[in-house]
Amino acid sequence: MIYLWIVSLLWAFSFGLIKGQLTGLDASFVAFARLLLAALAFLPFLRLRGVDRRLALRLALIGAVQYGLMYVTYIYSFRFLKAYEVALFTIFTPLYVTLINDAYRRRLNGFSLLATVMAVAGTAIVQQANLLSPDLTRGFLIVQISNLCFALGQVAYREVMRPHPQLKDGQIFGLLYLGGTLAAGLPALFTTPWATLTLLPNQMLTLLYLGVVASAVGFFLWNVGARKVNAGTLAIFNDLKIPLAVAVSLVFFGEQADLPRLLIGGVVVLLALALNEWNVRRRTPLRMAASTD
Repeated sequence: MIYLWIVSLLWAFSFGLIKGQLTGLDASFVAFARLLLAALAFLPFLRLRGVDRRLALRLALIGAVQYGLMYVTYIYSFRFLKAYEVALFTIFTPLYVTLINDAYRRRLNGFSLLATVMAVAGTAIVQQANLLSPDLTRGFLIVQISNLCFALGQVAYREVMRPHPQLKDGQIFGLLYLGGTLAAGLPALFTTPWATLTLLPNQMLTLLYLGVVASAVGFFLWNVGARKVNAGTLAIFNDLKIPLAVAVSLVFFGEQADLPRLLIGGVVVLLALALNEWNVRRRTPLRMAASTD
């Protein structure tokens, strides 16, 4: 469990660092730099024996969506939102995972839809005073695109890897980051002012933290920790990083929020996530338990 605590804290600080240090930089460049550093960190562990070209290409395409497009849109949203708002709006990801998984299996579950409506209501409570703000609306929609990319990638990765139980995550994860690096690098070629690009020392340190620590080390420790806890604990930690990120943004990075509304809306959102997790475990208890042994 200590691994999950460490990673949750590492990720909680990412939101405030991006908002405070990197929002003046092109979003595609930030995503490209972060993913390039993560890919370089994973390359020594890349083992392609037993991985045919078609599978390698599919994994790279998944990485292009799950990490490349996700990070470009996620980082771009900081132009319009505070760090705690971005953190709060990413809470829709596990709901999207459930809905996409249901759509993949051509079924519709009322609990998943109810949980999504509750999450929307919770975020509306938090942001009631700013609901008509163009920046809030734009930022919210951009974050949802990011959430959908991440959710699509998670479902696709699981389905693609299902017929290949002999492959370990660590030996092919570099392919996903390489795909993500290319997906973020292509728009960066056209949107980044390369001739005038200047990185301050604090920005370079922030990119190193995001790429090597938060992404490379963070995902590795998360996978290690996930194998040491049961499904219920893992679900709690998946949700815990959101309120932690909100708290870090308010306490350590000095952002302002309507605390009563934040607490009330946050409780509604967490109840929505709890309902979604209960629904998932109720429908697939054996699969969930096996995935965390």
